Amino acid sequence: MKRKNKSTGALSQLLIPLVALGILIVFNLIRDISFFSIGMRVNNAGNIVLTGNLISIIDSASELAIISMGMTLVTAACGGQDISVGAVGAISGAVFVKIIQAMGGITPASVIAGFVVCCLATILFKLFNGTLVAVFRIQPMIATLILYSCGRSIAYWINGDATPQLNSPIINSIGMTIPGIPVPTPIFAVILVGLLLALLFRFTSLRIYTQAVGINEGAARLNGINPTRIKLISFILLGVCVSVAALIGVCRLGQLNHKTLLVDIEMDAILAVAIGGNNLGGGRFNLTGSILGAYIIQMLTTTLYAMNVAPVNVKAFKAIAIIIIVVAGSPVVKSRLANLFNRLRSGSAGGSPKKEGVN
Repeated sequence: MKRKNKSTGALSQLLIPLVALGILIVFNLIRDISFFSIGMRVNNAGNIVLTGNLISIIDSASELAIISMGMTLVTAACGGQDISVGAVGAISGAVFVKIIQAMGGITPASVIAGFVVCCLATILFKLFNGTLVAVFRIQPMIATLILYSCGRSIAYWINGDATPQLNSPIINSIGMTIPGIPVPTPIFAVILVGLLLALLFRFTSLRIYTQAVGINEGAARLNGINPTRIKLISFILLGVCVSVAALIGVCRLGQLNHKTLLVDIEMDAILAVAIGGNNLGGGRFNLTGSILGAYIIQMLTTTLYAMNVAPVNVKAFKAIAIIIIVVAGSPVVKSRLANLFNRLRSGSAGGSPKKEGVN
């Protein structure tokens, strides 16, 4: 019974993102049935790759999906959001390129070393945010506003105003496709990060502890859970996710531009968490919902561009659609719909009263 209730709760949490995704799919099928067609082509490197809007959506949303997973954990544990992920991602990308340059060029060893160092650097910056939130009890959005404001300046100090070019088959394989594999590599990165987090939750109690801290920190402490440690772990995991997203972003473009790398992704990540049915005030969370939220945002963007909406107007249309989705998934609307459903069900179950016989 407990497992059944848990599954029902998870499905209920995914209802809004699944409905939103279904509406977008039906709309595009009606608008242009070829929207989801998938083809094959030869890219500039001479490799056969998959093409089409669907592949583009899944590929382009990779960085957002990865960061949304980390953002979900911070939201669940801390009851707030980290708005510095884009700026810290720029720092991470700058460190990655700096290490590659310091090692004399792009080789498998330099790429691995660059990623490890940039991952450690990102974790340190996220621990700075986590310390402000967990130890000094500063509201997450305010605490992360510091690096949101100065993060890209730090990236500039690391690499200057230059935009180093990274022309190498290794970089292309990470940001685009591996020769002989037509599926874009960033898609595999999303799957890998998701699997690693799933295994972490499967073999540890981190999911339960994170939700307990987010729901009631005082009660969690009385039950032997260290809220400070759980919050810091959530920021560390977010740091790893930001590093992976930054690596993909740099390799996808084949260059470092600290001004545009992961720009505005923090807002989309927060929206992905909300669209995924997660409570922005902390507590229970669902990573699958956040991943679906990322793909919904990207599909909406691609749909608007396919309808020839001017780029300057895309954000306005996205805002309208997202407002509808978020309001539909709000606790007030959910509660009223549940009450209406219960009344309809009880009315249909009661039926018409039976007539009593006359003695």
